[in-house]
Amino acid sequence: MTEKRDYYEVLSVSRESSADDIRKAYRQAALKNHPDRNPGDAEADARFKEATEAYSVLSDNDKRAQYDRFGHAGMNGFDFGNAGVGDILSQFQDMFADFFGGFGGAQGGQRRRSSGRGQDVRVHATISLADSMLGGKHEVVIDGEVPCDTCTGSGAKPGTKPETCPQCRGTGQVTAQRGFIMFSSACARCRGTGSYIATPCETCRGRGAVDRQRKVLVSFPPGIDTGHRLRVPGQGMPGRAAGPGDLYVDVEIAPDERFERHGDDLASRVDISFSGAALGTEVEVELPDGTNVTAAIGAGTQPSSVVTVRGKGMPRLERGGRGDLHLVVSVSVPKKLSKHAKKLLQELEVELGKDGSERASG
Repeated sequence: MTEKRDYYEVLSVSRESSADDIRKAYRQAALKNHPDRNPGDAEADARFKEATEAYSVLSDNDKRAQYDRFGHAGMNGFDFGNAGVGDILSQFQDMFADFFGGFGGAQGGQRRRSSGRGQDVRVHATISLADSMLGGKHEVVIDGEVPCDTCTGSGAKPGTKPETCPQCRGTGQVTAQRGFIMFSSACARCRGTGSYIATPCETCRGRGAVDRQRKVLVSFPPGIDTGHRLRVPGQGMPGRAAGPGDLYVDVEIAPDERFERHGDDLASRVDISFSGAALGTEVEVELPDGTNVTAAIGAGTQPSSVVTVRGKGMPRLERGGRGDLHLVVSVSVPKKLSKHAKKLLQELEVELGKDGSERASG
């Protein structure tokens, strides 16, 4: 008779491993060697049984302590081979259902009965920079199913109602045995809902919904940016038992002709005259939300200099306050000059010096 391997070795864990580590190790071994994934593979079947036996001991604190002290001899004759793997597996039906998508008899099927909730919907919405700055409500168009008005979403002809499915007896699940394991799956007749429609609605033909384009009013908070996603509960596809799914809106901000957005900051270009750059001036900038901001340009400002106005950028989403406004200065050079203007500039050039620096007096 082949000597049993150490249970810790079977699951590839150390003796100091936590219960969670042991559970994860067993899950990995069970998924890899499960008979349904390895049909006809006797070695995989043996490894699966061995891992299950090891887990049945190491997952129990008392049995694990006894095994750590006495080894296999301390199991008091608990013979897994004679007991049958089916007896062992019955202890882990809930965990197997989590691992493999649900099996373990009608009881497990009842717990995992289809909720009947409608599907979630994901759409894309593009708004302007002004809309992003101001926030507000905008319509989003959805192409898909809406509850049928004739049957109010039940799928049954008016005056009738859905009946309990006779095939699954309302559980939404049917079971089938493969070897020593009971598998459950969604009932084909009722599609996992637990009920069927004997007399379908003539409008929606039992679907409970019809295809239609609809508009949903979505609130966009001030400061929202490209890449953000909004969730609108209950505006997805209709469902029968548990209501509709949710609507998810992926947001994109359209490019703006005057402003560039960098996070919460805004950047724009302003044009000033040569004299304004030399003497200093003020410029007025209209923001995307329609408000005006006055920015002071200091004397001697050079072309491509950046003037920052604090707190006049985009609203900070969920943080309060606003980003900054950055103005890139562009100095306008006139293409045509009058004789008088030319004479003045020539005198100014003599005064300042051809290199642009003021000459020393005397």
